[in-house]
Amino acid sequence: MKRWFPILGIVTLALLSYALYEALVAAPTERTMGDVQRIFYYHVPSAWTAFLLFFLNFVASIQYLVRRKPGVDRIANWIVLGIAVAICIGAYVVPPPAGVERSAVATTGLAVAAIYFLVRKLFPGDRADILAVVTAEVGVVFCTIVLITGPLWARPVWGIWWAPGDIRLTSTLVLWLIYIAYLMLRKFSSSGNTAVIAAVLAVFGALDVPLVYFSIWFFRTQHPQPVIGGGGSIDPRMMQVLLINWVAFLFFAYLVSWSRYRLEVIKREVERAQGMQELMETRAR
Repeated sequence: MKRWFPILGIVTLALLSYALYEALVAAPTERTMGDVQRIFYYHVPSAWTAFLLFFLNFVASIQYLVRRKPGVDRIANWIVLGIAVAICIGAYVVPPPAGVERSAVATTGLAVAAIYFLVRKLFPGDRADILAVVTAEVGVVFCTIVLITGPLWARPVWGIWWAPGDIRLTSTLVLWLIYIAYLMLRKFSSSGNTAVIAAVLAVFGALDVPLVYFSIWFFRTQHPQPVIGGGGSIDPRMMQVLLINWVAFLFFAYLVSWSRYRLEVIKREVERAQGMQELMETRAR
């Protein structure tokens, strides 16, 4: 896998460069907001990438918890399958929100189950805990970008940096704070149960992600209504540029996560070796 890293780095750099050109030059200028709207091509992909990383953190944390007991692990597998089937059936029984296709809801249910079992297969043992740490770290970086670009966009458009009491803005800030607390717990706690406590906190924190995403669908907020789904619309060329930037961000997130994952694996192997050496030295005395 190491030989692919330079290739992935070159591809990521090319994608980010092309996405920058598309966002700042090629994309059409929005009629009302002007050039400041181009922040949209960084604000939204950063949010989507953060949500994806926090979802992976959620899945990895659950698997780390349930794998501690084989019986619970098997029950969790059946629950995931049951949820996927229920979502697929529910998509064609319960009317989805305006602008949302039934097939998209059903596909999401299948994708959730696929990701769960893919993570289970690729990250056995404590590798799931490593994945949880890495995705939380990188997810916080992208969530920070969201919180920075949001006010930069809001100031010239709304006339204010922040709208106090706005549920979309407040829930995003709470989400960021939860995962900052998660990382601080992992960094400074020396308890033997740190990983378990952190996994529980991650599961709790992930519950805020749907609130952030759906808040502008069900509440009156200062934040604009969704342009994708929810009955919104977007210029096809803008949509194309948005997706190009998201793909570039996904490649960048994967590159950083891959590097951080390898470092964390090496770190834990070194710590394990040092612990074994100290134990042997203690017994030798």
